[in-house]
Amino acid sequence: MDAGFCDYEELLHTYEECKATKEMIEAAFESAYEGIVLTDPQGTIRMLNETYARFLKVKVEDAIGRHVTEVIENTRMHIVAKTGEAELAQVQKIREGNMVVHRIPILKEGRVVAVVGKVLFQDVGELHALSARVLQLQEELDYYKGELIKHLGVRYGLEDIIGDSPKLKAVKAMARRVAPSDSTVFISGESGTGKELFAHSIHRLSRRSAGPFIKVNCAAIPETLIESVLFGYAEGAFTGAIKGGQKGKFAMAHRGTIFLDEIGEIPLTMQAKLLRVLQEREVEPVGAVHPTEVDVRVVAASNRDLERMVRENRFREDLYYRLHVVTLTIPPLRERRSDIPVLTEHFLEELAHEVGIRVEGVEPDAMDVLLGFHWPGNVRELKNVLEGSLHMTEGDRIRREHLPFHLVGESRGEGPSTLKEAVEEAEKNVILRALQTHRGDREQAIRMLGISRSGFYQKVKKYGIQS
Repeated sequence: MDAGFCDYEELLHTYEECKATKEMIEAAFESAYEGIVLTDPQGTIRMLNETYARFLKVKVEDAIGRHVTEVIENTRMHIVAKTGEAELAQVQKIREGNMVVHRIPILKEGRVVAVVGKVLFQDVGELHALSARVLQLQEELDYYKGELIKHLGVRYGLEDIIGDSPKLKAVKAMARRVAPSDSTVFISGESGTGKELFAHSIHRLSRRSAGPFIKVNCAAIPETLIESVLFGYAEGAFTGAIKGGQKGKFAMAHRGTIFLDEIGEIPLTMQAKLLRVLQEREVEPVGAVHPTEVDVRVVAASNRDLERMVRENRFREDLYYRLHVVTLTIPPLRERRSDIPVLTEHFLEELAHEVGIRVEGVEPDAMDVLLGFHWPGNVRELKNVLEGSLHMTEGDRIRREHLPFHLVGESRGEGPSTLKEAVEEAEKNVILRALQTHRGDREQAIRMLGISRSGFYQKVKKYGIQS
């Protein structure tokens, strides 16, 4: 076959491909909802789609070949051709309306070969309407996310843990690092330091955040019920059992997180069963024939000295080490006094909504008292003190005289004015120090004080001690 004929065939094929591509581009250009114009580097219009032409009230064929400034008022297409810099989402007045437009240069080997103009909105009002709709949808999304979080049992995140002291920041950083994994986390700290807030935060930052968060206060469950509460029971397991049985807390937390608060209160008889659940990842409901697999992440907490309990054979050593895969130790408030001013400000704002009393702040002499107190009840006690002080306040700021006597007395080194007050103050301080010495371990505190269990709890209630 003649070589010239082959070249002709190839040329014809290339032409057909170019023609098809051109037709496809033109079809896309015309079908665009937005108005589009294309100019050469001199600003002469080379293409204009029908959508834009109708808006401009010109015919496409009349616009082609004319300079863009003759067809589109206030245009900057020719300026972009000279600068080579795109102008995105710019407001341009056309026919007594404010448009939102793009002007984009097309470069080839560093030179502008064309400029594309595109009308995003034919009226800024459209943009405002869209923005309002997006804002409304975002508010709805935030609402439903909040409802989902409430349903899942999670209320707090790290942003709710107030303070910037080095010790607290270090614990927060550790919580962020460990949260994405499935490792068991043990949170230690005195009563009122915020252990539950950290448990919530770890769940929220984990891959299980869309799953349930189940909190179990081990100290609040009677010993006779703790097995059925944790692991559930089968139908007919005992007299009065619900028909069909009952899920336990571990089963409820499937694909989520279970928070075992006050885990040091679990009796020895149950600790072996809990250890098996942690190791085998399966629970055996009371009265069931077969165990049930559970996929849960365990976060535990205690204000008791579990290490001492292990030495005293009151807590299983193997369970202790199984829980302490990662340990977060929350510092007491007295070790992060620099956080007291910001915590005070936060609580006063919170209490303004809760109790309806708003003040502007705390006087310097009152703040000195807050900074000097040893806070055995930690952050929880600080909030309670501020709440009580609000009810004593008549002006717009909390002053020294509005604070509880025991805070001011400790700050001044003064004692109570009557014998009865002195006895009560001394009794309260001894109980607080006993609890502090034994890191909230009530049994140890009772033994140290040498009083009966009922007498101990009567005094705790009398003095409002958070133990």
